[in-house]
Amino acid sequence: MTANIESKSPERAFKAEANSLLARTFLSFLATAGLFYVNIMPAIVDGLIEGLGFTSQQAGNVGSANVYGAAAGALMVVFLIKRLSWRPAAYVLLAGLMTMDLLSILITTPQAMIAFRFLHGVIGGALVGVGFSVIARTVNPDRTFGVMLIVQFGLGGLGNLYLPRLVPSFGVNVLFLSLIAFSIVTLVMVPFLADYRVKQHTPDGHVARRTKVKMLPLSLTLLALYLFQAGNMGLFAFIIGLGKSFGLDLNFITLTLAASGWVGIVGAVIVIALYTKYGRFRPLVVAIGLTVVGIWVLRFSDSRTIFLLANCGMGITWAFVIPYLLGLCAEFDKAGRMAALGGFASKMGLASGPLIAGKLLGENNYALLINVGAIAVFISLLACVVPAIVQDRVTSD
Repeated sequence: MTANIESKSPERAFKAEANSLLARTFLSFLATAGLFYVNIMPAIVDGLIEGLGFTSQQAGNVGSANVYGAAAGALMVVFLIKRLSWRPAAYVLLAGLMTMDLLSILITTPQAMIAFRFLHGVIGGALVGVGFSVIARTVNPDRTFGVMLIVQFGLGGLGNLYLPRLVPSFGVNVLFLSLIAFSIVTLVMVPFLADYRVKQHTPDGHVARRTKVKMLPLSLTLLALYLFQAGNMGLFAFIIGLGKSFGLDLNFITLTLAASGWVGIVGAVIVIALYTKYGRFRPLVVAIGLTVVGIWVLRFSDSRTIFLLANCGMGITWAFVIPYLLGLCAEFDKAGRMAALGGFASKMGLASGPLIAGKLLGENNYALLINVGAIAVFISLLACVVPAIVQDRVTSD
């Protein structure tokens, strides 16, 4: 299936080729900048607890508010994307993100932080929605989402390794400054991207007909995305505390998180190499099934080996599954609206996970947290079966 875009520009010599690895990398930064805090969520949650004295529930609520705001921003973009010029919008939203992160340094109370990070999330979610809509216009969007996961897991691993160790010395400021740095790098990349205009005509000159979106497969895909992200993020946000509750030291936990991020890149690389060569049904069933197993074995985290292997395995499957699910959403239309809607469902899951987990956790009730996470991911497996089979049939025709 070919992308329905035009990417020519009067400044073509100064732009990355629309479907090149360089362009996919730049698009990955664009689609990540507004939500990079999710990839360092354990560092942020632990930093708010250690640096500002927030309780586990308060810190989890801050993370959830940030991502719920992102979900609202992403949903807004679904309705506006056809009327937005994506590049100017990206500049404005990146500037807004950096301003909000800078002002977050001044906040010290849970209530104010929750409200402020919600607003930050709205801006970031809108930026991610713009990024996802542009990615949907590339050839084989699964590959671009795979590159995005490499960026997220690679840099997220670095953040989770070093940031928790820097907070005791430099305070929570280091968390927000790291987010500003990521936005600055992204801002530098935007001018070098192609135009990614939505093509209005077919090759024979006729106006392209609007295809009707199949609502049942789309709804099931969105549900699968929501549950998969919620189940994983509910545990991931509190994984440092989980490790500590089993007697593991912070040094080992942060090294494990870094390793799981870097090893997780393997999952994204496999997506880039295979994309839809073997369809989506078989890869998704195997990978989500392995995620359920990885979550469940966290019950035995008193073993350093099991804790390390479970986190690394889940890192690989997480980076593998998300590009396939987001790519599945992108196939429903090439203007990018359904990809942006997939981003909304993803963010709702990422937000709901820490919020529900914070309430379930209580007095370190990590066994319940693990069970609920495993059940949520298993249901996401069931939800993705029908849309994956339907899309595999469309692709093979």
